[in-house]
Amino acid sequence: MTEVADTARADAAAAAIRHHYDIGNDFYHLWLDESLSYSCAMPESPSDTLESAQQRKLRHHLGAVGADQAESVLDIGCGWGAVLARGSREHSVPRMVGLTLSDEQAAYVRALALRGVEVRTQSWVHFEPASRFDGIISIGAFEHFARPDDPPAAKIAVYREFFTRCRDWLTTDGTLSLQTIAYGNMRRDQASAFMQQEIFPDADLPTLAEITAAAEGLFEIATLTDDRLDYAWTCERWARRLREHRAEAVELVGAQTVARYERYLKLSALGFRMGKLGLLRIVARPYPDTFFRSPR
Repeated sequence: MTEVADTARADAAAAAIRHHYDIGNDFYHLWLDESLSYSCAMPESPSDTLESAQQRKLRHHLGAVGADQAESVLDIGCGWGAVLARGSREHSVPRMVGLTLSDEQAAYVRALALRGVEVRTQSWVHFEPASRFDGIISIGAFEHFARPDDPPAAKIAVYREFFTRCRDWLTTDGTLSLQTIAYGNMRRDQASAFMQQEIFPDADLPTLAEITAAAEGLFEIATLTDDRLDYAWTCERWARRLREHRAEAVELVGAQTVARYERYLKLSALGFRMGKLGLLRIVARPYPDTFFRSPR
């Protein structure tokens, strides 16, 4: 990609992220768990609590990158800082960097005053670290990298650029832990116009084939699971909490916005249950050719 194309894509992604995430932290506080984890949890059973399932998800990703021994961890798409907070407080990672495109989220994380944590309102496209990381975690950001008008080859090129940068940013024995929604048995042209236009504008999901093609020769995949039913469970728990706090939510953001979110959560849960959508959790490590590379 050219620098101009990179910038245009990053600007479009930032506008789309702010459309969704800058609606207000107080609104999300009503129906997310205490850590404000806005991504698929890892429930052990249908009766699990949202809080414990989200903490299990955080442990999974931090464990995958060896946070207990890591000197530095990068979180691409850090949200409200759940990974950063647990990495700093529970694993004592000396250096953690979080990237987000949401001003609201960045301000929230900075207010936590986490030791060793830096948060940047910046796209991975423009990120230039001074040194490498022992681990990179990216949860729920990959879905925003491609646009609905990108042909498949262009999507793969964007994803390959992401994987190339991650490889260059990791130490020789570093690990990438990636979590992303993906198309399942649904084609791209069957995607909901409501979701693409009103919920996550200017974003398009990957397919597993596009991800593997983009990572080929750069990363070897250690583990890969499709935990779509975990996300159906998560969306259903979010929808229940939003219903329980509907009056407060309407007061904060208005009835129309609440109705839009209720529809979005219902459609999402149904899509995961039916296999139209997948939830991929991938742990990958760079192929051992990193000794002659320098940080980008």
